[in-house]
Amino acid sequence: MRIMKLCFVVTLLAMCASAYASTFRFDTDPFAGTNVRNTPGRQVLGGESFISFVINTDVFEFESSPFGVAGPVQFVNGVANGLPSGGVNVVVLQSFDDDNNVLTPFGAGNAANLIANQITTPGAGFFIYFNQSLDLPRLVYSTDLSDNTADLRILARMLNLNGQIGRNAIPDFSSNNFSITTSANEVPEPASLLLFATGLATCRRLLRKASRG
Repeated sequence: MRIMKLCFVVTLLAMCASAYASTFRFDTDPFAGTNVRNTPGRQVLGGESFISFVINTDVFEFESSPFGVAGPVQFVNGVANGLPSGGVNVVVLQSFDDDNNVLTPFGAGNAANLIANQITTPGAGFFIYFNQSLDLPRLVYSTDLSDNTADLRILARMLNLNGQIGRNAIPDFSSNNFSITTSANEVPEPASLLLFATGLATCRRLLRKASRG
């Protein structure tokens, strides 16, 4: 009975911790009210949200239809020359400048070009890069990750991940920080599920230990 009570407490704590997780949802046309899609050449649209993002718990959630990006999340986090040629719709770019370290400032267009240099399979998607001028990471939507002329929409800048702390945090992003949904009624919460699973795993370990003791 004591073990079962402990399991309940551990699971409850995991669920309570998930209550502090934030889900940043994007479910509208990223270029609504503009003529970006009909304007020749790459257009970069700003006006992003200013947020604080906690990598251990928080989630970026995208509605599939407005962005033309189907789930599931196909994720990669790495340096530019290590990116695959296809099979991804979410990229976290660990490169902060070009190979010769001469791009200053390093902006969304530079990051998009490095990604497009590697990815050859057409398809819309999202990427996170570290902006040198702002000294923080930004979340960006691209109409085609493989195209160096694709239009870009800046979705968010992460104010709490500025400076060296932010640079060091870039490799910590994982697929758990992203979700692609197909309807407003289907809202998975990877971070919450992960915390719940952690509580259950702890319970199992305690039960196994009790059965041996």
